Amino acid sequence: MYISGTETLSFRGEYLRGYGKFMRKDVLEQSANLMDDRFTIRCDIMVCNTEDVGRNKVLLSEIDQHLNNLLQTKVGADVTFEVNGEMFAAHRCVLAARSKVFVAQFFGPMKEGTAASSAIQIKDMEAKVFRALLSFIYTDSLPLLEEDDMEEDEGEAMEEGQEEEAAEDEMAEVAEQGEGEEPAEDETELQWLQDLLVAADRYDLQRLRFICEKRLSERIGVTSVASTLALAEQRHCRGLKEACLKFIQVQSPLSLQKVMATDGWEPLITTYPSVLNELIAKLASNQK
Repeated sequence: MYISGTETLSFRGEYLRGYGKFMRKDVLEQSANLMDDRFTIRCDIMVCNTEDVGRNKVLLSEIDQHLNNLLQTKVGADVTFEVNGEMFAAHRCVLAARSKVFVAQFFGPMKEGTAASSAIQIKDMEAKVFRALLSFIYTDSLPLLEEDDMEEDEGEAMEEGQEEEAAEDEMAEVAEQGEGEEPAEDETELQWLQDLLVAADRYDLQRLRFICEKRLSERIGVTSVASTLALAEQRHCRGLKEACLKFIQVQSPLSLQKVMATDGWEPLITTYPSVLNELIAKLASNQK
């Protein structure tokens, strides 16, 4: 159920798609978007249908489906990438059409003379991130983080000694304090979005970079804001950086202490001391 002004609208059935992406109440309460107990919701509506033009019909474009089918079937693939031991087949022309980096790599003066039988090694990137990168290149849309990847990450966390009982106690404490921490199940997606932003920047995919920035801005929390702010400063993401600073600016003293106690805080102020100066200036403005 959504509330817009004085009008209440109920969406049921298929309109509940995306419910899992809603912002939690405690995160909204700590958000910089909440001003004087008010916030604005922007709703974009797209109505899709076909129009009769004589006896012919103008149909919606299916090029994204066709290119995705090309990626999945590997028909005509002429380049292979190896990422963390996983192989990905792709098409040089499609990659070059979407990325200046791939243009230079495949067709520029310094092009790689990679034989068709050998694979290009991609370092410093996880396979699930490169898979999402390829999917975006072919479909121009951000794929969801696959459940298999989430389950794999959860399994690794359990192997590192995270007891289920301890996790439940921690979540109970978070719920009781209500200070804006992210649920454990969101941590995997946050890391995935951060890694995907780095990949988008690496291959000069500006639209994907912007989408990742926007998604990360919507998921800022006490436990992640330091690492997200460091990433924003490193990759020159001004919008994401400003969202992080505003989030910290409106936190309570207790929440600020929790932000400073996270693993990402010390690397942030050590590597990017100028960010601390900006943050102090914003906090000082609260006293005026």
